[in-house]
Amino acid sequence: MFSLLALPSWFPGLPSLDWGSSLLDALLQGLVGACGVSILSSLLKVYFFISCSKDPNQRQPEKNLLQAQWASLETVHLAGLALILTIVGVRVAALVVLEFSLRAVSTLLSTSKGSHVTERLQLYLLGQYSLGCGLTCGLSFLQEGAPHRTQNLLLALGLAALLGTGARRLRRHVYRLYELHSSQHYCGVCLGLLAGADDLPRLLGRALAVAFTVGDLAAVALINRDCLTTSEAVRFWTPLTICYTLLVIYMQEEQRQHPGMQSQMQTVLVRMGGLFVLLLTVGRWLDLLGILVSLLGELWCLTNTRTLLHLCQMQDFPSQSPSVSAPSQSPPPPAAAQPQSSAS
Repeated sequence: MFSLLALPSWFPGLPSLDWGSSLLDALLQGLVGACGVSILSSLLKVYFFISCSKDPNQRQPEKNLLQAQWASLETVHLAGLALILTIVGVRVAALVVLEFSLRAVSTLLSTSKGSHVTERLQLYLLGQYSLGCGLTCGLSFLQEGAPHRTQNLLLALGLAALLGTGARRLRRHVYRLYELHSSQHYCGVCLGLLAGADDLPRLLGRALAVAFTVGDLAAVALINRDCLTTSEAVRFWTPLTICYTLLVIYMQEEQRQHPGMQSQMQTVLVRMGGLFVLLLTVGRWLDLLGILVSLLGELWCLTNTRTLLHLCQMQDFPSQSPSVSAPSQSPPPPAAAQPQSSAS
């Protein structure tokens, strides 16, 4: 006899859309990942705004673009990203995290000293979706089998929401009052940013390194969990490593020759297309669906960082602080002293 209790057995067991508490846990993990991306985005906007404020005459259009972003659109972006991270699945999220980590290490090792800060900023902007996947992978692995998994995820979401709210309040404060407070030495927060804003990319790099290290370890463990034998693991990891290596080489060459937003779109399509072809042979049909969702997530995050990518790709960004121009004022006194020596 047909029973409503047997209804879930008629549907495929989706890894991220299980019934009951598993669906709630996946949603909480997606919300935590989206909050982490929101924190990174807010802090990067603070850094870019402060860098533009150092040269207000030339950077005024960029400052206006940063200030023109609507809060309602950011809420829509946060909700959409949380939904994408909820349904993407941990296997595909693990693949995305590992691919970005390999690309980040390769980029940092091949970066020249002069453009080191610029390359780091570009990596932070392009790795926002990968950060969300890394947070969801880490939470899924760390909370696996926990007796109070849902309660732990609720606490994690509360902490992430608190940090995200603080980062957004800091960004709004900087947009409205930073120039006034820093010039009049009025606000302790603005004075602290005035003195230590140049160290913000380094601090973000350390936090991201910890997050991606945990995400990479969790990703390897989650992928190996589905491999029953050593030979099956070798058959999965060997083509995956080759595919990742070719993708990294292609993307570095493409970004050197054609920097810009269109090139970033093309690299996203090539990366996801390569993973899609790879998973046609060694993956599952649910992984193919997750790759399509990941493509949407990458494009979703990329369109939200369009203005910041434009700033980052400018040759003279980040602008130097006004104190750098002080040595250029020292040569005139020796020049004025030469006529006196000739007269004597």
